[in-house]
Amino acid sequence: MQEIIEKIALGVEKGKISKASPYPPEMAGEDGAEEIAAEALRNGIAPDSLMTGCMLGMERIGKDFEEELVFIPNLVLAAEAMNAVMKHLKPFLDSGQVKQKGTFVIGTVAGDLHDIGKNLVAMVIRGSGYKIVDLGVDVSTEKFLEAIKEHPGCFIGMSALLTTTMENMEKSVKAIKEASPETKVLIGGAPVSESFRARCGADFYSPIAQQAVTFLNENLP
Repeated sequence: MQEIIEKIALGVEKGKISKASPYPPEMAGEDGAEEIAAEALRNGIAPDSLMTGCMLGMERIGKDFEEELVFIPNLVLAAEAMNAVMKHLKPFLDSGQVKQKGTFVIGTVAGDLHDIGKNLVAMVIRGSGYKIVDLGVDVSTEKFLEAIKEHPGCFIGMSALLTTTMENMEKSVKAIKEASPETKVLIGGAPVSESFRARCGADFYSPIAQQAVTFLNENLP
């Protein structure tokens, strides 16, 4: 069991999607996350073990990214390897056989069409065992509030890349806190800072996605 967890974790961490994938060069010709996951399930390995491997791999790549040992392309490949595993886990997730930690609703705030940062955060958090509800870009306050009603107990993540849209982020955070004070709101983006977080009333800010995972894990119901 531990061997399979480690193989999945390594495949995700290194971005080894499948046997045919040329990256990373040192793993050329080896089975990737796709083949390892499929074979594990055929051999009766518990789906939870595959999820554990994904979480471990994403934790490792997240820490490496935080320490600037790897870069955005490495994160993207890790996410693709994770998605190769998640494809096999989907039936078990849909049936409830594999439990997810919680639900993370994420969107880029109203007036802002940038999604790279949002997508990277979603990748890391999904790989850490959370269900992701991606509202996309240019998300109004109303859409965030609707998502909270549809997903009771969810966390909210907001992204902004433009200083001109930070005002919309602040309005959305304050509206959410007024309507649902217990909902935890996480914010991020290039112009966002800790002082802005304190001013607008959000619960968490960090420029590093892995730190958001830590916050989520510490604040699960």
